[in-house]
Amino acid sequence: MGRFSNIVTPSRLAAQSRQQTSQVTPVKAPIIDEPVNPAAELPSNLKRAAEQKNRRSASRENQSPEERARQDALHTRRRIHNMLIDDLDLSILDKLEENEMRRQIEAQVRAIVAKESMKLNQGEIQALSGSIINEMTGLGPLEPLLADDSISDILVNTHEHVFIERGGELEPTDVRFADEAHLLRIINKIVSAVGRRVDESHPMADARLADGSRVNVAVAPIAVDGPLMSIRKFSSNPFTLDKLVEFGAAPEVVAEFLWAACKAKVTILISGGTGSGKTTLLNAMSQSISHKERLITIEDAAELQLQQPHVARMETRPPNIEGKGEIKQRELVKNALRMRPDRVILGEVRGEEAFDMLQAMNTGHEGSLATLHANTPRDAITRLEQMVGMGDIKISPEGVAGQIASAIGLIVQASRLSDGQRKITSVTEVTGMEGPVIQMQEIFNYTKTGSGPNYEVIGEFRATGIRPRCLHEILTSGSNIDQSIFEPGVLEPGRIAKLSLHERMP
Repeated sequence: MGRFSNIVTPSRLAAQSRQQTSQVTPVKAPIIDEPVNPAAELPSNLKRAAEQKNRRSASRENQSPEERARQDALHTRRRIHNMLIDDLDLSILDKLEENEMRRQIEAQVRAIVAKESMKLNQGEIQALSGSIINEMTGLGPLEPLLADDSISDILVNTHEHVFIERGGELEPTDVRFADEAHLLRIINKIVSAVGRRVDESHPMADARLADGSRVNVAVAPIAVDGPLMSIRKFSSNPFTLDKLVEFGAAPEVVAEFLWAACKAKVTILISGGTGSGKTTLLNAMSQSISHKERLITIEDAAELQLQQPHVARMETRPPNIEGKGEIKQRELVKNALRMRPDRVILGEVRGEEAFDMLQAMNTGHEGSLATLHANTPRDAITRLEQMVGMGDIKISPEGVAGQIASAIGLIVQASRLSDGQRKITSVTEVTGMEGPVIQMQEIFNYTKTGSGPNYEVIGEFRATGIRPRCLHEILTSGSNIDQSIFEPGVLEPGRIAKLSLHERMP
């Protein structure tokens, strides 16, 4: 299978149509006296296409000259793209090096432009060639956004609207798809690459790109106005705790404590809301894990970027078209315990697998890591208790609380503030049980103190003055951590030491 094996060309479509027509036995049409509404006889997908065409023709009359020019450019690119695919030998092109392939495609585009007498200058021809190459080998109009490292999220709201998140704030873009069919082709290319599908019977899907970026799509009938897609990008160079300190997500002393705790096999749960940086923080903290340990990751869509050499990755599988073959996280957690893991890392705990995760943490797999959605550390504990109950396991609430209290060492709360900043707002230790209630103590926190002239959030990191019970484990593991960092007071932000955490705390 080559880069172009799944491309549907106009000639291929025509050949398939002729073949299907030849195989159909003619049937005498019945005589109908009553008039028939042609629109009522159309399949739903054809109705939708007809409605979109009518909307486009109506909206074109109200478009500005710039919008019309953009639409004309999209249709020109699509027409040349179809002509190019018919003219090129894709089997030969697939074997060429990237630079040679680009050279041949650009030469063919020039020939088509000259033949069709299109008024395009040199820069426009090069831009057109680049967009067609992106269409053939990548994700079409999304490729420039994926190449921009300053963009963290790409949000596609139908083929007409694409938004991005940059620096924690949403921005509209000029990126457009030619039509709904164009967007659906890109969506199908993404989900089919990871062995999944999306259609009217399964209108939602999770997938990932080759670089680990997380993708979620929704199509009709649940997407009312057209296909929806969100892409959570991941940096090609994973963030370290040192980088998070430079960005102001946490003070250096908090990063030192988290590094030492993870290295000392303290079990850590990362809690936070959507887009708060939970996965980024988990990737950063995992860099303190020894390269001699065997790690097993379990995710819905594989997105973790662990740097250790001995990592076994597993991901869930949705049911097939017959509704069979689904593999849930709970089954993967059970299987992971038979694979001789030193640590089990869950991308996100969201259901009945919580009980098996707690069992693993309590039976010789200390130092495991997981994330879940919650707004505070106390909410994270409550959610864990609820998720254990989702598994229909006959265990008392006190028994569940006891499992959590003995399994979880630290809860790190990540938050995205109102101005888009991402901060570690709390580091809390689980200390045990007092009656039926799980006891916790906060070690570090972030407190808002005001807002700036541009409504940016102003705050400070503070140490509460409580020494964690896990400090003994950290010190005996070989980490030489300065105990004065636990003294109550405001913590200095930003990098202080010249050496990185890896150099200071190997």
